[in-house]
Amino acid sequence: MAVESIWHGQVPLSVLGDMGRGCLIETLGIEITEIGPDFLRGRMPVDARTTQPAGVLHGGASVAFAETLTSIAGFLAVDRDHFHVVGMEINANHLRPVAGGWVTGVARAIHRGARVQVWEVRISDREERLVCISRCTLAVIETPSAYTTPESRS
Repeated sequence: MAVESIWHGQVPLSVLGDMGRGCLIETLGIEITEIGPDFLRGRMPVDARTTQPAGVLHGGASVAFAETLTSIAGFLAVDRDHFHVVGMEINANHLRPVAGGWVTGVARAIHRGARVQVWEVRISDREERLVCISRCTLAVIETPSAYTTPESRS
C-alpha cells in the first residue's frame, strides 16, 4: 500500500541544498539526501566540526541536525506562499557515542496541525544503531517564506 505524500508541492533536493549555504547547515556539513512520501532523510559528518573534545559526536551537533531536519520537513509540509515554520521546543536523548564517519537522521511527523507541528528524528550510525532520538515542536506562522517553490513563482 502506497503512502500518501505529506508535502505541499515539490522542492528539489538541490534547492534544499542551496538554502543551507552560508549558515549553520553548511558549517556542520549537513546534507538532505532523500524526501520520502512521509519522511525526510539527511546525513551529517562526524568530524572536527561536529565532535566534542573527547572525539565523539557532540550532543549539540545532534540537536542542531535534528532541528535542521524538522525545520526543513515542516517547511515542506506547509503552503509556503502563506506560512512558515519556526522551532518552539526540542529535546534529545543521546544513546550511543559515534567517533567518526556519518550519522543519518530521519524526520517523521507525529502531528501536523494548523498552528503546531511535532516531529520525531531518529539519528543512527553507519550500522543503523540508534545514536539519538529527538522530538521537535514547530510553530506554524502566517508569514510567507523567503523561499518559494518554482511553481509558486509562475
